Amino acid sequence: MKTAFVFPGQGSQFVGMGKELAENFASAREVFAEVNDALNQDLFRLMTEGPEQELTLTANAQPALMAHSLAVVRVLAKEFGINLKDYASFVAGHSLGEYSAACAAEVFSLTDTAKLLRTRGDAMQKAVPVGFGGMAAVIGATYSDVVALAKTCADSRYVCVAANDNADGQVVLSGHMEAIDKAVEIAADFGAKRCIKLPVSAPFHSPLMQPAAEVMACALKQVAAQDAQIPLISNVSVEAVTDKAQIIANLIAQVTGSVRWRETVDRLAAEGITRTVELGAGKVLSGIIKRSHKEITAVSAGTIAEIEELARILAD
Repeated sequence: MKTAFVFPGQGSQFVGMGKELAENFASAREVFAEVNDALNQDLFRLMTEGPEQELTLTANAQPALMAHSLAVVRVLAKEFGINLKDYASFVAGHSLGEYSAACAAEVFSLTDTAKLLRTRGDAMQKAVPVGFGGMAAVIGATYSDVVALAKTCADSRYVCVAANDNADGQVVLSGHMEAIDKAVEIAADFGAKRCIKLPVSAPFHSPLMQPAAEVMACALKQVAAQDAQIPLISNVSVEAVTDKAQIIANLIAQVTGSVRWRETVDRLAAEGITRTVELGAGKVLSGIIKRSHKEITAVSAGTIAEIEELARILAD
């Protein structure tokens, strides 16, 4: 089978994440210790003990999700002899998960990836005042209808864009709160079954994030990078990229650009991928892939049992 490895985005974090791996594998403990050192914070304790509201903060959730994903990568390599580049045709990640994918493809070191995600989380939070912008999930409408809804809610004062194209019938809007509130009111006129404001603290993946994009442009240009060992499908271009300069340019554009996940999964299918493996916390991406492309076997690996099963499958 032709395999792609995918990495979850924000929202998949949970208190207790990584605990089982750390209790059983020294290789996982090494990852969590390295991330703690990079951030000068006991992030692992927050991951395993909470409190949940602190773990959910963007600046914590982003490196925490990456740490969990990369702990799984390290366990697969050190404990089971499975190196991703020997099995993966592509890697991809949803929003912050694209950084996890880049780290797994050896573009950035683990330490640098943790620092980049802390910088990204802080910058995205500070880009606009809390309450100034927001996001809403539009359920049941086509992507083109949601784009039309966004245009109706935007004007010379207010930004409103389709920020996450996750799947057919699941698109997320982002922008000024006034525009988001209007979208919730009139979404049914554009074919939506529901339009629900999301519990996020900023309008991610919208032009309002431009200050954060400038911060990330500086941060990304200061880290050592190398060409990807596995082709990385970009959120913003849906192109398979290995060139380090292009990967960095795409990550900068991603801050204000839309996450084109539906098209990413379509691209994987078009490339002949028959199996995706979601590495890390949750099963959100696997669920989307199963619903949208039934010909792809979508599995998740975040627990020891799942990792052992994955190792057995890949060894066959």
